[in-house]
Amino acid sequence: MIVGDRFIPAEFYVDALVEACGSKFGPVHGVEWPGTKAEQHAEQQTMEWHGPEAVPVPDEMLEAVGEAEVLAVHFAPVPRTVLRAAPSLRAVCVARTGLENIDVAAATALGVAVVPVFGRNATAVAELAAGLMLTEARDIARTDASVKAGGWRKTLSRPGREIGDSTVGMVGFGHVGRAFATVLRGFGARLTAYDPYVSADVMAEHSVVRADSLDTVFQESDFVQVFARLTAETERFVRAPHLALMKPTAYFVNTARSRLVDTAALYDALAAHRIAGAALDVHDQEPLPAGSPWRRLDNVTITTHFAGDTTTTSVRSAGLVAEAIAELSATGRCARAVNARELGWV
Repeated sequence: MIVGDRFIPAEFYVDALVEACGSKFGPVHGVEWPGTKAEQHAEQQTMEWHGPEAVPVPDEMLEAVGEAEVLAVHFAPVPRTVLRAAPSLRAVCVARTGLENIDVAAATALGVAVVPVFGRNATAVAELAAGLMLTEARDIARTDASVKAGGWRKTLSRPGREIGDSTVGMVGFGHVGRAFATVLRGFGARLTAYDPYVSADVMAEHSVVRADSLDTVFQESDFVQVFARLTAETERFVRAPHLALMKPTAYFVNTARSRLVDTAALYDALAAHRIAGAALDVHDQEPLPAGSPWRRLDNVTITTHFAGDTTTTSVRSAGLVAEAIAELSATGRCARAVNARELGWV
């Protein structure tokens, strides 16, 4: 069973399954998670903070899941009630890395594998991260807004900053960090990264210098890019002391998760002009309230959490889900399941 949404429609999965498993695979049944794109994104944000029980499950989803052996979803909620409604379910395949919309503990207790996909939107996020650097450091959005408001802004808070003569530091060097290093290579910047789980040799393959600490990245960089995954270890791990190490001419860019950062400390640093600026695609409240003080800052570029939202990402995500289902069909297991060990698969 496939639950499509406004980001990845059900037909994307169907096409990918035909390619990965053949036209006779199935039967395959699809339903669409109701709501607008904005409504679905808002519910995903609710689940990120409060889990899959925090949003209602559509009746059509509960009615359709009964005979499913595999459930493929993107943002749709999969709480305990959905898992219990599918006695034949063997796996939930999720078209993203984050699993906030899945009750993983309940799935494990019921013997159901939970399979995320990795690297699906790495290129899209990396490209936006580079774009946000340019936009903030060269005042692109601010001057564009001025012209459209009838002005012709030439007086800016600081001279433009070129990437080519800069040190760009990455916090996290997984799929997105590696894609970003590839994107940025042509600019000629010095690239460094802090990731205790990635070796210096792997970084060197991407022309990146391994930083010995998080402090080093913040202290040396002209641009700090956050690419880490949100875990219990990393929640709010970028704090005021790190921001205090930044040069007054440096920029902070976050396309990962807002909860990686002490956002109050970041706001204070920007409001006091202790750093040059920031560019943020992720926020503690999405959408930002109308009266949010973030809307009044003149040294921050804000986008609407859409770094990974491209057609290429959607098609790739469905394809990765189809590959996982093909592996499960052929072998009876999937090595990428987050609970593979608990299920005795490794």
